[in-house]
Amino acid sequence: MGWWQLSADTLARSRFVLSPLAETFACLKLLHADVAGHPGERAWLDAHLPAYRRRLAGDPVTALLVRSGIGREWIADFLTPAPREGETFEEGVARVRAARPGEARADLRVSLAGTLPAALDRDDLPERAAALLEYVWDEAVRPDWDRRRRVLEADVVARIAQVSRGGWAAALDTLRPGTRWLGDSRLQINLNAYPPRELSGAELVLVPITPQRHGWVSWEEAERYAVVYPCAGVLADGGARAVPAALGALLGPARAGVLVLLGSPMSTSQLVGVTGQGLGSVGRHLRVLLDAGLVERRRAGRSVLYSRTAAGEVLVEAGERGG
Repeated sequence: MGWWQLSADTLARSRFVLSPLAETFACLKLLHADVAGHPGERAWLDAHLPAYRRRLAGDPVTALLVRSGIGREWIADFLTPAPREGETFEEGVARVRAARPGEARADLRVSLAGTLPAALDRDDLPERAAALLEYVWDEAVRPDWDRRRRVLEADVVARIAQVSRGGWAAALDTLRPGTRWLGDSRLQINLNAYPPRELSGAELVLVPITPQRHGWVSWEEAERYAVVYPCAGVLADGGARAVPAALGALLGPARAGVLVLLGSPMSTSQLVGVTGQGLGSVGRHLRVLLDAGLVERRRAGRSVLYSRTAAGEVLVEAGERGG
């Protein structure tokens, strides 16, 4: 298995970062694999796959670049620069475009675990990769970025609450399959037999993405390491989890929907963003649910987070069993 040794300083400086470029590359991986994690992803694929495939059919070199760069065990490093806090998509993709051609070819040999195809022995690979990422961003991610950002922000709020309850070890242990806190300051990052890395003095960033079957690690040697992970739970499909009919009849569909979403801690603003309901409506629902003992609230930093109580869990589970 591959693991990283984290110093106390690195762990203390760890933080969550949103990355439009990481979200876009995750969507490129989703288009490449054509395997949906939930019905919402299937609908997204059905909407965008035809145009994506037409584009690659007209550009066989870029099509080969994608197939070669997204390897079975490793992604070509130049395609996934470690995200930086506050970086725009344009700033991130500029780093892909600025990769040195020789390094890009070397990265592809690693992802292929073999010989570079003759058709990829060329100097415009970073430009081609950047152009394809720009296409995916413009056509398939940017039109929906506001909703995606709200989903990602809600996941970060929930993870920060998890850190406040159980420390960094609890949060790191549940990021994605293959990631596990091993103790003794060691973070397992995957199940592959890669040499361990010492992260003393480096920055560790944790980057959520919405596609559910995708994630990776990346780094800038001795400076920044990143774990890109799928965001969790019902937030992954934009809050589209069905409200049980019995629960909706008992509480009203809108209020029941808020209770269902609070399986992960969320703030009022996150609930507004995910549900599309107004601030006043969400506030009234939360007040009723609080008075009924179905949700609880607590402060995490500057945010007030709401989550289901044990009674709320029982009610949601009973509603699901009852249909």
